[in-house]
Amino acid sequence: MKFNVSSKALFTHLSALSKVVNSKNTISILDNFLLTLTGDSIVITGSDSETTMTTTVQVFEASGEGSFAVNVKNLLDLLKELPDQPLSFEIDDTNYAISIFYQNGKFNFVGIDGNEFPKKEETDEETTTFELSAAEVKKGIEKTIFAVGQEEIRRIMMGILWDIKPDMITFVASDTHKLVRYQNKKLACGIETSFILPAKPASILNSILSKSEGDVKVTIDSKSATFEIEDYTLSCRFINGKYPNYNSVIPQNNPYQLIVDRALMLNAVRRVAVFASVGGLIKLDLKENEVMLRAQDVDFATWAEEVLQCDYQGENMVIGFNNTKIIEILSNIDSEMVKITLLDPSRAGVFLPENQEEGEELLILLMPMMI
Repeated sequence: MKFNVSSKALFTHLSALSKVVNSKNTISILDNFLLTLTGDSIVITGSDSETTMTTTVQVFEASGEGSFAVNVKNLLDLLKELPDQPLSFEIDDTNYAISIFYQNGKFNFVGIDGNEFPKKEETDEETTTFELSAAEVKKGIEKTIFAVGQEEIRRIMMGILWDIKPDMITFVASDTHKLVRYQNKKLACGIETSFILPAKPASILNSILSKSEGDVKVTIDSKSATFEIEDYTLSCRFINGKYPNYNSVIPQNNPYQLIVDRALMLNAVRRVAVFASVGGLIKLDLKENEVMLRAQDVDFATWAEEVLQCDYQGENMVIGFNNTKIIEILSNIDSEMVKITLLDPSRAGVFLPENQEEGEELLILLMPMMI
């Protein structure tokens, strides 16, 4: 097999694909990219057995066809050091010896028979296909992925719930301390279903969606989903299980309301958090049109407080939150002003953008800390 390819184009596609491959794999062949030459293009595959992504790169002056596997690290490391230029690949079909010729030199190494790479399981299961705006799906992932749980003991929480209704999609993520619900009516696909997309493929999907302004084609069955967009195809398995009833934990009547400049509060929390104890407690002392942020570390006899002007209507209250989680929430709200609704110091606070985008609704719930 022989073909020529742009080093820049190849490196760009392989870099995106490398995010799928684990640094350590139980099956050694998964340490490799699978490259399949067909006509004037080469299809490249990376996989961790749960998630698989393929991409297509145009090649020139190709002869022969077939597949071979190349070590991910070796190929990426050598391409990373090359300036943009044409590369010539020559692969021996008998022993898979690979020669790569570039402007002033040559690389030689040995590949692996492509037939050793795991094949996608064929299924007769009925599938459902629909198309969604890539930009709107990207919003859904970006607004929720920061809240995904990290604990294996709660595997069901280690992904983003796609709760699909005929007229909208609701994206939900929670680590049990905070919960994000993002509803988007611009993602109306006319069907009703739901699935939990694991955090890793969600993050990879987010990165390839940023390269496109068109639509993403989604094909789902009972166990997996495939996302097709331009030169990339991402397939992954769902997290099995039933997601908790997220609407039941969202307070329906928090009577006290705080409206404050998001950027001012974010920066104030960052400053005060320097003096927070190991648990990260920051107290919000709420009075009419004023919120005082307080942090203290008794072990080191340090403390900090900062007053912000705000619009607060309600009884005086002192409520505690984890500083890291407040920073995460405020960093993931786009609105200039943020609205926080409260009931009492033992109940969850609800963070909302003061102005929601048309057809969208973002809500973030945060559990308080004991003061």
